[in-house]
Amino acid sequence: MKGFFVLFACALLLLAGCSVLGDDSGKKHLFWKVSDSNSTVYLLGSLHFADSSFYPLDSVIENAFDRSEELAAEIDLSDDSISQQLAQMSEQYGFFHDGKSLDSVIPASVSLSLDSLCLAWKLPLGSFARYKPIPAGMTVTAVGIVRMGYDGKLGIDVHFLNRARAAGKNIISLETVEDQVYVLTGDDDSYSLGNFYLKTILRETPSLDSATRGMMRAWKTGDDSLFCVNMNLDTAQLSPADSLLKKEFNERMYYSRNRKMAESIADFLANDRNVFVVVGAAHLAGNHDNILDILRRKGFTVEQL
Repeated sequence: MKGFFVLFACALLLLAGCSVLGDDSGKKHLFWKVSDSNSTVYLLGSLHFADSSFYPLDSVIENAFDRSEELAAEIDLSDDSISQQLAQMSEQYGFFHDGKSLDSVIPASVSLSLDSLCLAWKLPLGSFARYKPIPAGMTVTAVGIVRMGYDGKLGIDVHFLNRARAAGKNIISLETVEDQVYVLTGDDDSYSLGNFYLKTILRETPSLDSATRGMMRAWKTGDDSLFCVNMNLDTAQLSPADSLLKKEFNERMYYSRNRKMAESIADFLANDRNVFVVVGAAHLAGNHDNILDILRRKGFTVEQL
C-alpha cells in the first residue's frame, strides 16, 4: 500500500470502463533536515491520500518550503504532459490488450478472493478483468483507502506541487514516467511477482482500515516507528519461493528507488541547491535501506524536525 503508485493507480486505472496544526513546541513530524557543512535540503514524507484534517500543515513545514528555492517530488504530476504520458503508458502496460484477462494468469484461489472482495465492496464482478496483477493489487488498496474518505487530491505531495507551481518554483522529478510505470507493471511474463503481490494485498485487506488509520496517526504525530509498524502488518509465514518474491518486490518498489533518490539529494547538497524534497513516507520509514539511512551512511547530518 506504499508509495506513489497507490495514488496513480486510483487516479488513472480505477475501474476502467484531528490535525497537524499550530506551532506545537517540541513536536516532531515525518520531516527531516539533511545537511552538510554548508548546505541544507528539507525532506518530507508524503501521504499520497489525505483529508482536510491534515491542513493547514504545521508552520515548521510550510516555512521550510517557503525558504526553499526548488521542489523535488517523485514525479511532477502538476505537469499536464507528464500526467498524460503517465496515463498513456499505464494503459499500455498496466492492462491486457492481447485477449488475456486477469483470471487467466492468477491462481483460482486468488480470483475467488478478489471476487469476494468485489461483492463485499459492491463492485461489479469482473471490474479488474483487464488489469495485470500488480496494478490490480495497487488499485484494490487505492479503492479501500478512498472508501475510508481519503482523497488523492488532498495528498501531501499534491499540496506542495500545487504550491510550487503557483509560486513559480522550479519542480524537479526524481523519477521518470518510465521508472514509475516499470514499478507499477513490471516485466515478468510469468506474472509470478504480480501474483504474489496481489495475493498479499488481498490477504492484508481485512486490516487495511486499521493500518491506514495507524499510518495517518503516525504521520500526524511524527512517529516513524509507528508508521513502519502499520506499514508492515502482514506477518504471514512465507514459503521459500514467496520469500524470494517478497525480496524481489521490495527491491523493485523501494530499495532501488531509495538509492536513486538519495543520490539525487546528495547531488543537491553537493551543488548547494536549496531544495524542499517530498517523497512517499514509506521511502523514509522503512526498516531497510530507507533514504534517511542511506544519507546518514554518506556522512550527511540528518535531523528530524
